[in-house]
Amino acid sequence: MRDYELTIVVRPDVEDTGLTSLLERIKGLITTAGGQGIQVEPWGRRHLAYPIKKVTEAQYFLIRAQLPGQALRELERNLRLTEEVLRFLLVRADE
Repeated sequence: MRDYELTIVVRPDVEDTGLTSLLERIKGLITTAGGQGIQVEPWGRRHLAYPIKKVTEAQYFLIRAQLPGQALRELERNLRLTEEVLRFLLVRADE
């Protein structure tokens, strides 16, 4: 397993309870795919450099986890289908 960093940009109209359930759902996707060592860092609400779907402000989160290589495609597919997530970036953390 390798270390990965997942940055997600969440719609600003998602409430605290919705954010909690969204983050728990993403953690669940990671653990069912065989991932471990999940750390979530909220970066807060920030202005976007350009509008995405007419949204100019969003909430950012950084998630660090260890994932097997075959789990990446399924995680990305589920993130694309999640309406609350505007954008995401999944990169391998260098050693």
